[in-house]
Amino acid sequence: MAVYTPLTLPEIAPWLEHEFSLGKAIDLRGIHGGIENSNFFLDVAQAGETHEYVLTIFERLTAAQLPYYLQLMLHLANKGIPVPKPIANRAGEILFTLHDKPAAIVTKLPGQSHLQPTAENCAIVGAMLAKMHLAGADFPTEQANLRSLAWWQQTAPAILPHLSSAQQTLLNSELQFQAAFFASADYEQLPSGASHCDLFRDNVLFVEHQQQTQLGGLFDFYFAGTDKWLFDLAVTANDWCLDANHSDLNERRLTALLNAYQTIRPLNAGEKRSWSAMLRAAALRFWISRLWDFYLPRNAQMLTAHNPNHFEAILDSRRKQKNNLL
Repeated sequence: MAVYTPLTLPEIAPWLEHEFSLGKAIDLRGIHGGIENSNFFLDVAQAGETHEYVLTIFERLTAAQLPYYLQLMLHLANKGIPVPKPIANRAGEILFTLHDKPAAIVTKLPGQSHLQPTAENCAIVGAMLAKMHLAGADFPTEQANLRSLAWWQQTAPAILPHLSSAQQTLLNSELQFQAAFFASADYEQLPSGASHCDLFRDNVLFVEHQQQTQLGGLFDFYFAGTDKWLFDLAVTANDWCLDANHSDLNERRLTALLNAYQTIRPLNAGEKRSWSAMLRAAALRFWISRLWDFYLPRNAQMLTAHNPNHFEAILDSRRKQKNNLL
């Protein structure tokens, strides 16, 4: 999350009062972190109480693409999955326009991110990810993951000139491997449906209640898409289950994640065969996107760029380790 399109409270307050039935805007703060959209915490006073929301201005996604993400969040929220719920304006619309760009307001979830997760945290996330997949199984709209193989192949030529010879070899080799994997019979038969596709540690909140850790919720669905559920699980594992060297998988946390997921939705034989290749796919996706953002950045206030070397190391580890625990 970053700020590419600045907003001020005096600017937003009359618009909010005219367009919504939420109350009076009393505070607006830009959110630091991330790289895709302009995000703000919005505090609103109504009937003597303060309510918190998140206002997002979308910088890359188009108004034609956005209904998938917002309707998916609404679908999941209505099924009891703890995700931000889009707020409709007086006209019943959950997508609107600010500064000639698409925008949305969603509820703010409680809790804090656990950036150094325990096995317990991983188990909680694994179980909820499986519940989310099942809850989204009847979501009627499909939209392909926009950061899948076709995007990797399209983006690679723009970033290859910035890489060393060894990095170019690694990238080209893995792209060839993934193209073959995506064309395989095993891949074709993998279960699929609505997927988060970006469930990193900073996109999950936990609440401590009566000395117990509970899930506050999952958020940032703006990379979501119709994809293989195994890819979603691999993306999650590659971030939540890293060992002390920040590249290899930690067996204890990975086992907790996978076991908890499978108590809700057991993986089939094809998914188990594909696990190692899918871990590589998930690592490649984020290596390419971080290379793209690092070498071809956009201007933004409060922008935090991610180091692409992190996912290069993860990809290298997944290619060498073959440690899938399935």
